[in-house]
Amino acid sequence: MGRRFSRRGVLLAAGGAVIAGAFARPAPASAAYSSVDTYATSVNGDAADVYHPHTSSPHAPWPVVLLLQGAAVGRANYAGFARKVASYGFVVVVPDHTRVLFGVPGLYADGAEATWTVAWAAAENARTGSPLRGQIDTGTLLLTGHSFGGAAGLGLSTGLSTPPFTDVPIPAPAQLKAAAFYGTNNAAPGTSVIPPVASTIPVALVQGSADGVASPASGLGTYAVLAGTPKLYVSVAGANHYGITDVQNPAGARPDLSPQTLDQATGVEVVARWSALWLRAQLGDPVGRAWVYGLGDAVDTTVETQFER
Repeated sequence: MGRRFSRRGVLLAAGGAVIAGAFARPAPASAAYSSVDTYATSVNGDAADVYHPHTSSPHAPWPVVLLLQGAAVGRANYAGFARKVASYGFVVVVPDHTRVLFGVPGLYADGAEATWTVAWAAAENARTGSPLRGQIDTGTLLLTGHSFGGAAGLGLSTGLSTPPFTDVPIPAPAQLKAAAFYGTNNAAPGTSVIPPVASTIPVALVQGSADGVASPASGLGTYAVLAGTPKLYVSVAGANHYGITDVQNPAGARPDLSPQTLDQATGVEVVARWSALWLRAQLGDPVGRAWVYGLGDAVDTTVETQFER
């Protein structure tokens, strides 16, 4: 049954325990693990960046989060978001994948990246000299994604990725557990038609209220047709389509002409916080559950949410 909380609403009890006073305001995204390391790697031949908590922490192994990039948005533009998500206890993998789509070569996410990342995680966890040797939870894959990459991820959430979000139809890997997408919808291009999404995993849609590329109406419509599993919709006040990237309108990407009124760094922080805590909640973390199922909406003045579980 779905419930929607206002910021003046009840602070939700998660797992039967009420979490209140200590969370008078949102904790910074780096609160969990203040030290995050990064290194370069290759995933199925694609250059990629990896972000992870400093390996001196005793809390490994870390689940893997794959970030599926927006169309023509290079991986470097997601550094701030990826670092903040990693600070919640994840290995975040951000590849650059180039392919030809509609006759045009460019950076376009491919649903096959999920399977490639599972293979990378197993190999990296065993590789001599890997900064993450023995530190990766190879049985868990989580998704984040932006715009086109989020739409590719929605295809994977149904259990089967199909063109144009992959070159050859491919099933989602068994390790895929949950997803959180930004600026993402399932509307047919050039129309307001939104087909049902029979998702097989929990999905969160995080949407900027000022998005001029992927409209909030289409995001909310997509949320409405997501069926069968827990789901969350987060509206971030004043954020536009590039509220997830380090800069507005990254070079080469389709610009958003709708101005963002939310500070860029704050936007990245908010999108990362909600994405990460949603993913943690779906892995059974009680603090994540408390945050996404009521507490966060009650104290985070930048968002409004609704959910079903």
